[in-house]
Amino acid sequence: MKTKVAIIGTTAQTLLVFRADLIKQLIKEGITVFAFAMDFDELSMERIRKLGATPVAYSLSRYGLNPAADLIHAWQLSRKLRDFQIDIVFSYFSKPVIFGGLAARLAGVKRCVGMLEGLGYTFTPTQQFSFKRWFARHVQVLLYRCILPRLDKVIFLNKDDQHDLLERHCIKVKDALVLGAIGLDLNDYGYSPAPQSPFRFIFIGRLLEEKGILFYLNAAEAIKKIHPDVVFTVLGQMEKKGNSKKLTERFLKCQSEGVIEFPGQVDNVAEWLTLSSVFVLPSYYREGFPRSTQEAMAVGRPVITTNVPGCRDSVIDGSTGFIVEPNDVQALIDKMLWFIENSEAVESMGRAGREFAVLYYDAEKINTRLIQAIFDN
Repeated sequence: MKTKVAIIGTTAQTLLVFRADLIKQLIKEGITVFAFAMDFDELSMERIRKLGATPVAYSLSRYGLNPAADLIHAWQLSRKLRDFQIDIVFSYFSKPVIFGGLAARLAGVKRCVGMLEGLGYTFTPTQQFSFKRWFARHVQVLLYRCILPRLDKVIFLNKDDQHDLLERHCIKVKDALVLGAIGLDLNDYGYSPAPQSPFRFIFIGRLLEEKGILFYLNAAEAIKKIHPDVVFTVLGQMEKKGNSKKLTERFLKCQSEGVIEFPGQVDNVAEWLTLSSVFVLPSYYREGFPRSTQEAMAVGRPVITTNVPGCRDSVIDGSTGFIVEPNDVQALIDKMLWFIENSEAVESMGRAGREFAVLYYDAEKINTRLIQAIFDN
């Protein structure tokens, strides 16, 4: 009888973007895969089926904390796991790890592995104290204390996350692994030299303050005054939750004044990267290991990012790009101007980035390690 693996995530989009290569590799190895998401529609379910997996819809609030509702949803999820006779549960992101892990134990699943792709919003430092964030972090740590020791393995994407969660909060687990990058299908991100003109910076990510979008806008406005022909592209979706009215108004103003171009959320990220010169991610969010920096390096684009966990792990400072301090807009502007004035470095650093991506961001190699971690006793 084939081993049955349940992959429990949040949205269908995260399954299709982040887990498609893993699903295909598991299917190739003869594993029966059930892909769980909260928001399946007919189109996304059909795309999951084309990968060879069975889509399964389940309920769990993506944001906030409602203990009664979350526990009911965990119980409902456990019944689905029992009905499908799942052998192994692999969950990723915070709430699926916590409540998917609880559901797996309630269902008597033989093996349960959780992967935390960054510590997220509650662990992101802010300049002003927020009681709401402080309280949410303490509740989240309490839940981790209850669940993580009961998982067979906990996977992190960088060492800082492992230290700041397990060691700092004295959480004992059976086994832990630092995986690093989640990887890409490099066939989808082929190398190409950067275009000669116009010089184009690009930001890709959720449009949250913590992701550094405001710093990117500030830098764009400053550089436009010196180099009006430089183009600043933003790809992503404006988040309704977690953004201030001030940021939304500022973003719309920059768009209307032509400071930035904003195609929104696109499916052809690689094509937009090949049209660009340098990728910029001025995030201070508690990233796991940003996919966007991997994508940029894979197509041969240097990266400017910040000295925060996850981001700093993805770039070799001075070789494949630059690392600046978070919240330092002037340092960001200086590095962006340096690339404009030293355009030959775009190609040399871009090539170094592509070589690094081939060595360390190949999804097939990384998923081989991940599958071994999921199955290894």
